[in-house]
Amino acid sequence: MQSWVKDHAAVQQVDLLLFDDFSGHCLANTVEPLRAANTLAGRQLYAWRFLTLDGAPATSSAGMEVNPHAKLARCQGDMLIAMPSYRYRPLATDQAKKSLRAAAARYAVMAGFDAGAWLLAAAGLLDGRRSTIHWEELAGFAEDFPQVKALRLRHVQDGNRITCTGALAAFDLMMELIGQTHGQALRLEVAALFMSPEVTDAVPAPLAIGSARSRSVARALALMQAHIEAPLSVIEIARQVGRSRKDLEQRMKAQLGTTPQAIYRHLRLIQARKLVLETNLTVAEIALRSGYEDPSAMTRAYRTQFGATPRQMRSDTK
Repeated sequence: MQSWVKDHAAVQQVDLLLFDDFSGHCLANTVEPLRAANTLAGRQLYAWRFLTLDGAPATSSAGMEVNPHAKLARCQGDMLIAMPSYRYRPLATDQAKKSLRAAAARYAVMAGFDAGAWLLAAAGLLDGRRSTIHWEELAGFAEDFPQVKALRLRHVQDGNRITCTGALAAFDLMMELIGQTHGQALRLEVAALFMSPEVTDAVPAPLAIGSARSRSVARALALMQAHIEAPLSVIEIARQVGRSRKDLEQRMKAQLGTTPQAIYRHLRLIQARKLVLETNLTVAEIALRSGYEDPSAMTRAYRTQFGATPRQMRSDTK
């Protein structure tokens, strides 16, 4: 229905394998972007389950107990994320390593978040692969597993193996995966919902080594987000980020898959949809607050983007 989601993509099953002392922050930053993607797309793009090796509850480092949906041996899916955090080394028992190796035959992608890369490596699932782990553990990880190419990056994708350093990196990684599968427009919408720096910071912090998002593009997105009601021209945005219009267009198309004009229009329509669903403002007022002087033009763009006019969408939610 919504044109910014790749409709051919099937529901992805993402399972999270939890261990005692796991990071609740990392868990939330992994699952919440998926939940938001479902909500914003208006249909289920992702399903997820919490698993443990034995089916018993797992307790986070902050004392939050999670009752799993099932034990690992009974499940299969598109991605399994091993998510240990503190006191992870004793977790690599023979049974755990055997269970992870068996799971690799049932899951299309095996991932390790926080200290999860250590368990995957111990099970032999990262041999010959590029990988990362929480940076406090990186030196020891490289020493313990010389057959794994350890990199000081926030997250690494190497074929069907993914590793990630911690909670904030987990959020960034999930955003990347959403963009890869369902398009950069949905990724940006999720980013806006969570007030991600890439769409809110007027002067974003320097990005990590290996990030696909350049500082110029991040600044351009922040400017667009800050000027919804009175849109800037692409030429003016380019001037403020210190690029030529052509250079900015090339960078945004390379990194986000579309033009600055299309991205800006989408951000303005996100604002329009929020006002349609959450206020009683007239269509004319919504158009003005979304940077459209002509309500009819906004309605046409809205219908093209979301598959319904503002009035139809508002009526459907009553």
